[in-house]
Formats: sequence, structure tokens, C-alpha cells
Amino acid sequence: MTVAIKVENLSKKYLIKHESKSAEYNTFSDLLVQGSKKFAKKIIHPFSGKEIDEQTEEEFWALKDINFEINQGDKVGIIGRNGAGKSTLLKILSRITEPTSGKIHINGRVASLLEVGTGFHPELSGRENIYLNGAILGMSRKEIKAKFDEIIDFAEVEKFLDTPVKRYSSGMYVRLAFAVAAHLEPEILVVDEVLAVGDVQFQKKCLGKMNDVSKEGRTILFVSHNISSVNALCTAGIELESGRIKSIGSIDEVIKHYVESGIGELNSHYKCKVEKKSEKKAQLLEVFIVDSTNKKKSNIFISDDFVIHIKWKLNVEVAYLRLGLEFSNSIGIVTFVTIDTDTNGLHGKKRKPGIYHQYVTIPKFTLTPGIYNIMLFAGMPKIERIMEKKDVISFEVIENNTHLSLVSGEKRLGYIAIPVEWK
Repeated sequence: MTVAIKVENLSKKYLIKHESKSAEYNTFSDLLVQGSKKFAKKIIHPFSGKEIDEQTEEEFWALKDINFEINQGDKVGIIGRNGAGKSTLLKILSRITEPTSGKIHINGRVASLLEVGTGFHPELSGRENIYLNGAILGMSRKEIKAKFDEIIDFAEVEKFLDTPVKRYSSGMYVRLAFAVAAHLEPEILVVDEVLAVGDVQFQKKCLGKMNDVSKEGRTILFVSHNISSVNALCTAGIELESGRIKSIGSIDEVIKHYVESGIGELNSHYKCKVEKKSEKKAQLLEVFIVDSTNKKKSNIFISDDFVIHIKWKLNVEVAYLRLGLEFSNSIGIVTFVTIDTDTNGLHGKKRKPGIYHQYVTIPKFTLTPGIYNIMLFAGMPKIERIMEKKDVISFEVIENNTHLSLVSGEKRLGYIAIPVEWK
């Protein structure tokens, strides 16, 4: 398989200057005093050979010893927290900035969309910038002209085609810039968080186009804090932390590592002591999960039922009370909600003070494999929420290679895996 990008021992260093405390001027009089002191020192020691500089410099490694290979046609998501080095890496791969050390081998033309306005001349019209960008990518006028109508249709800026782009809104800028980058057939397409500027419909359109581009055998590097978008588009992933690679592999493995490093160990058991003198209307005492053998677990096979045990205390008599669980996956999307009044006939009835034990059975093949967090809540609809605990417990559903969990040897897409009747 052809290697599109090979990175060897890549590092990027910046020098950060810090003002010393003596150089921090709060008022105009402070500025005059500090200036006078510097002038006096210069007169007293005119040939000291030392500059009277109140600044210190610190080395900051935005990237350190990065190594990876990306094959032609790969869709690679680069994830990490703010300051991890994602944008720096893309700028180096796009030849916008030079690395401090290391080597990069790139096989093919690179089109980049890193920030609003990248590669556009503000004084030129949209039409002129399309031809300018194509020329920069090494395309002939004939090739650009063949793609011109597709670009305009995708960007939806035909009305403003002959207007200088400096008058475009940020959304219009991004629509045209992405359309140019995606349609002028670069071998490698590099896209940073800039797509977040567009509306939801446009983002969906862009993800669809990037998917089409990858099917044509072109390579995509995609950076986004929207993990669901990265998961939907990419097949491989790189996780950066403090300028170093923390994990690399399939996108599922990388996202799992990224999420787990944020939440630590899975917390599958919540327990709290009873408050004897409490002004709260309700108090959550305990929540935990057991598997089909009645053992407490944090990992559940997709082919097994599991039961959530809830123990809580009600301190006042309440009517129309509902107790519910909200399941969210690792990227924060709510997969489903279940409420106790759905099935137990308690809707509208009064509940007396006391300690309640409730059990919720989640059938096998309900959730697709992944990490889930549960929020527990209790209250009267549209009146008052008397108890709420976010991320009360977390657990993982594990694939165990049943015929129901696989689709042509691949993982089942979506958020639920409920078997339904076919006739």
C-alpha cells in the first residue's frame, strides 16, 4: 500500500517570553520609575556588556518526537485537548510552518483548510480566489474550469461570486474555502476545526463530501473537538497530549483511550450514607450494576442482560413523582432514557416517605459496544426536580462476537442494537 505521509522524529519548539515582575507596569508613574532605573544603571555601568532586559525566555515544545505513517486513502482523525499540538502538526504538514527537527515525506498535493481565510486573498473576488487556489495546487485553468460549477453549487455563494471575499461572512468564507479544497482533487485533504464555523446542515454536507473524497482513494486528516464527527468520518486515529502521541490505531481504540483517560477508571458503584437530618426532599443512597449471574460488574457483554440497582430515600410525600435514568455514550450523545412510571403503574400516585429499592433490567443487545455514563434524576414533570446525579455510574458494553453484534465482520453502527422481528 502506498504511503501518503511519513513523519519521523518530528519536533517543533517555540520560545515564550515572560515579563519579570519588575517589568510589570501598573500605572504611568510606574513606567517612569522603571525607565529612570534602567537609564541610571546604563550610566553607572556603561560598559558592563549586559543588556538591561527585564524579559526571560522559556522553551516550549509544541510537538516532541512524533512518528507515524498514513497510507493513501486513510481517513485519520487527530484528537486531543486544547494545547495538545493538533493545529501545529497540521500547519507543519501543510508547509505553513517549519519543524524544529525531524523529517516529513509527503506523496501528493496537499489542500489545507486550517482557519477562516487560509489561502484566500481578501481583495480578490470569490471567482478569482477559486482560480488562484487551483493554480497554487498545480492545476491547469482547464482543470479548474471543469470543477468550477461543482464548487459554486456546493458553496452556495453564486450570488456573491464577483464580490471581494473580504466582504464575506465567516460562514460564506468557510463554505467557499472547503468547496475549493475538496473539489480541486488534492491527493491529501487537511481540515482543522474550522468547519465548526458553518451551520449544522453545512457540517453534515462537508462530512459527506469528505467521505466521498476518501472513497476516491484520497487521504484525509481531520481535527475536531466534535468526537461524534471524527468517529463518523474516520477509520484511524492519533491522540496527542502535550505535544506527544499518546495513542494511535483504529479510531474506536483511540477514542476509547481518549475518553477513558478523561474519566479515569469506570465507576460502576455509587454509595452514600443516609443524611439523618436533611432538608432535601430526596437523597440517592446507592447505585450499582449486576450481570446475569448477579455479580457486580463494570463490563457487560452485549449478549447479556444486566440489572441496575437503585437505593434512594424520599423524605416527603410526593405525587406525580418520576425516577429516571439517562444513558449517554462516550461522546456525550444521549442514547435513551427510561422512567419508572413507564411500566409500574405509579403515574400520578402519591409516594410516601421511606427508603426505596428499585431494579431496572436492561435487555441484551440494547446498547452497541462502548462506554456509557448514566445520569439519575427524580422529580415532578415541569414542576420540580428533587434529585439529580450526573455520571452517577459508568460502564462498558463489550463485543463478544455474536451473530447479532456483527455486520459483515464489522461492528454494528448506531447507538442501539435491539433485535427486531423480520417477516
